[in-house]
Amino acid sequence: MAERPWKVADARLVLEDGSIWRAKSFGASGTRVGEVVFNTSLTGYQEILTDPSYAGQFVLMTNPHIGNTGVNFDDDESRQCFLAGLVIRSLSIITSNWRCVETLGDYLAERNVMGIYDVDTRAITRRLRQDGSLIGVLSTEQSRSDDELLEMSRSWDIVGIDLISGVTCNAPYEWVDETKSEWDFNSDGRDRDTYRVIAYDFGIKHNILRRLASYGCKITVVPSTWPAAETLKLKPDGVLFSNGPGDPSAVPYAVETVKEILGKVPVFGICMGHQLLGQALGGKTFKMKFGHHGGNHPVRNLRNGRVEISAQNHNYAVDPASLPEGVEVTHVNLNDGSCAGLAYPALSIMSLQYHPEASPGPHDSDCAFREFIELMESTKQAA
Repeated sequence: MAERPWKVADARLVLEDGSIWRAKSFGASGTRVGEVVFNTSLTGYQEILTDPSYAGQFVLMTNPHIGNTGVNFDDDESRQCFLAGLVIRSLSIITSNWRCVETLGDYLAERNVMGIYDVDTRAITRRLRQDGSLIGVLSTEQSRSDDELLEMSRSWDIVGIDLISGVTCNAPYEWVDETKSEWDFNSDGRDRDTYRVIAYDFGIKHNILRRLASYGCKITVVPSTWPAAETLKLKPDGVLFSNGPGDPSAVPYAVETVKEILGKVPVFGICMGHQLLGQALGGKTFKMKFGHHGGNHPVRNLRNGRVEISAQNHNYAVDPASLPEGVEVTHVNLNDGSCAGLAYPALSIMSLQYHPEASPGPHDSDCAFREFIELMESTKQAA
């Protein structure tokens, strides 16, 4: 039989609800299991691929056309791709960008990440919005039956799993990379004192470190299990608790670390760090129906009434009703009213449920880094 001049369906996405989606594969081959979530960003797929907060998840892009800008050396947000797989509607057959060094398919294959295309992403997104995030199995192995893949999806769960330990650094290190001019779009931090910041790596993104450095911070990044006592010995001006993947209730050791640091030094929590702060303050977290994933989520800053378009990536949220007196909800997600930021002035605490560094954008919330600087500055002056 003559070979067809086009690729035929050679992969399946099997969801735990029993639905089977035929697709074409690109990137790596094999069989993987993960939680399927959808991302509404129009651009920035390379940053999404290298965001450690997606560990254990298949990311479905709602934007139908992916791959046209290829990939480059500058946009990676961590040392590797941590997500379980990529699901898209249309894979670009050409790349057109002056920074492109290779195609998306080659990039994924080199990093052993599976991808599928020519699948109805709109229909899957509607299903996820209606039923919530679903466990799925991606497979290119024709020897595996549909029933076998379905059983795999129903026997795996992401809830209660410590995903942070698989993405954190192995040992402390100093962030020494200079912030290039294209990343240093806000010069408010120049000509100020240098602030020593300890950043807990729960899955930290490089652009968080770049933005802190731009505001005049000298940063030491430490593993998720780094003892609070060792952090305090370094006498930092502030501590950052970073973003990260999974269930905050699955990492009680991190909550205990946060508790030991609170009140001793100003702290800033981002995403997972925000959730851990919520628990450390006595609050509760819960799993959202389908989470927030995208670069276009509106958030209201309750302190000044300003609406910020934000970049978000989380499946868990803090229940504001469970927080003790004195903890202030500073930001609210306007799509569903969920808590998007906290402050506790008595203990010099601030946190955001979303990404103020927002690589590749938008940058409406970059002022949060300046607020962290001001929090450290006022604490030093009061000492």
